[in-house]
Amino acid sequence: MIAGIGVDVVDLQRFTRAVERTPRLRERLFAEAERALPVHSLAARFAAKEALIKALGGSEGVRWHDMEIVADEERNPGFLLHNVVERDVRERGITRIHVSMSHDAGVAMAFVVTEKDERA
Repeated sequence: MIAGIGVDVVDLQRFTRAVERTPRLRERLFAEAERALPVHSLAARFAAKEALIKALGGSEGVRWHDMEIVADEERNPGFLLHNVVERDVRERGITRIHVSMSHDAGVAMAFVVTEKDERA
């Protein structure tokens, strides 16, 4: 059963300017393993984190490092969750999180769907 849906869009030019203007933004928004990626990939990951927050219904207590985008064996994106976000997901009974990210024509976007077991 779908528990939540979130979508977010990031203007690549604006995001690039922000990262160039504030170099510590990479450290503030991304886990260590994410930081060296190209800016268009970072923008898509930022959109995915925002989309997850929307799918969960809010950001109270959330830190950016609590949500890390990782790839599975087939290179499909997914979330590795920590701390407040991991606890919130578990307490809500969410059993699966789907994420899709893309970037093209000056925009990065992400779509997140959370699921929970109907029997829960």
